[in-house]
Amino acid sequence: MADDAGCTILHVDMDAFYASVEVRRRPELRGKPVVVGGAGPRGVVSSASYEARKFGIRSAMPGAQARAKCPHAIFLPVDMREYAQASRSVMAIFRDVTPLVEPLSVDEAFLDVAGAQRLFGSPAEIGAHIRRRMTQELRLTCSIGVAPNKFLAKLGSTRAKPDGMLVIPAAKTLEFLHPLPISALWGVGERTAETLRRLGLSTIGDVAAAPIGMLRGAVGQALAAHLHELSWARDSRRVSTERVEKSIGTETTFDVDVDDVSRLRRTLLALAQEVAVRARSARMSGRTIAVKVRFGDFRTISRSRTLPGPTDVAHEIFQVAWELFEPARGGEKIRLAGVRLENLVTTGTRQPVLGEPEHSWRDAELATDAVTAKFGKGVVGPASLVRRRPPDELSNRRAPS
Repeated sequence: MADDAGCTILHVDMDAFYASVEVRRRPELRGKPVVVGGAGPRGVVSSASYEARKFGIRSAMPGAQARAKCPHAIFLPVDMREYAQASRSVMAIFRDVTPLVEPLSVDEAFLDVAGAQRLFGSPAEIGAHIRRRMTQELRLTCSIGVAPNKFLAKLGSTRAKPDGMLVIPAAKTLEFLHPLPISALWGVGERTAETLRRLGLSTIGDVAAAPIGMLRGAVGQALAAHLHELSWARDSRRVSTERVEKSIGTETTFDVDVDDVSRLRRTLLALAQEVAVRARSARMSGRTIAVKVRFGDFRTISRSRTLPGPTDVAHEIFQVAWELFEPARGGEKIRLAGVRLENLVTTGTRQPVLGEPEHSWRDAELATDAVTAKFGKGVVGPASLVRRRPPDELSNRRAPS
């Protein structure tokens, strides 16, 4: 076992999460190139199995490009409900080990295991314990970085992929860090990397050795200080358990630009349904409803309205979304439509409104949630959506981060 003294921060990243969840429920796909998302000529890849990645397929790649790289790949639609359920199981395993869990997304988190060592062993032993539970209980794999701080732990998990664990000993952090390319530094994108390369800086060690004044002149004072600290493996951020969701949204890109009003209404209703289900699943409500409209020439506009009180009801979200969407589109053809719930708060006991019916739309949607949980998606829903829809209508729906 590697020297993990003082390495109390773990970064756990699930491997090809969406694709792995799909393979878990379809074992016959194991070992095959599986792509989640990317349906239709305008679809975008959400996740790709490692078998698909061997052909050069990556997340956020246009579906048409992914098909060109691997024509025999198996393309599956995005199922956010299934991935959210899997994510809850993953996070539950993390919290069985330590209460200090900071989720970064549905499939990765930082863990502070300093207080868990008496119960579970050293940090590396804790990492091995988590990996075993993922495999045995969830039939999923993950990669883990074990290090003295967040920055190094994240680098470790990236270099442990897939299905591995890397311990970065506290005494050897610079030995590990300095040979890495500058692109491994948080905050260094393509433009910043090019700026640093023009100064002759190609590795993190080069950045560490560079005069701070030279860095300031190239990238500005704030970023220079940030990069200088990271280049010396200094990251003082603690694992924070307070993570506030800013919004819940989803959008769809049509394969062919659309101006048919009935189809656009159905699309917005389906998007509102997905947003509401995800909000209720997260026990969140939102006061602001926003829509996103992208036209055929790629012009993109957003409109929003803040309500007197928060909602997690699809019927209410759709009504406001359509009132915003229809005037915004101005009769033009639409390439993309999106709905988002913002200004989120934790859903508590709702105060009844004087004169409202005893049974509300929310009651009906909660009943639908219960039926769906028992019998699966598509069993019950709005009548306007119970019809044979064109295959491209919602095939490219995705939930942006």
